[in-house]
Amino acid sequence: MSEEYHTKVFKSGNSLAVRLPKGLGAVEGTEMRVREVRGTFTFEPSNVQRKISGEGWIGQAPSLVVPPREDFDDPPRAWDDPEWPDFRK
Repeated sequence: MSEEYHTKVFKSGNSLAVRLPKGLGAVEGTEMRVREVRGTFTFEPSNVQRKISGEGWIGQAPSLVVPPREDFDDPPRAWDDPEWPDFRK
């Protein structure tokens, strides 16, 4: 027979959240799949590995790519000066 745990729903930002008890063995950062069937909720780890990549669409958004500007004046900054107190080498 499986063990029973009790938890409360709470507000987290503009969403609702549920804390999963440590005894369930869930690992922090695990993506979970939540299903609701006639008022019963099921939580299970999602096996989907998602990686965010701009490959495939970055070339279709030319406004996101800033062309180099030869007329841009890049003046020296205080933190570029080795005499500055917080200079990092």
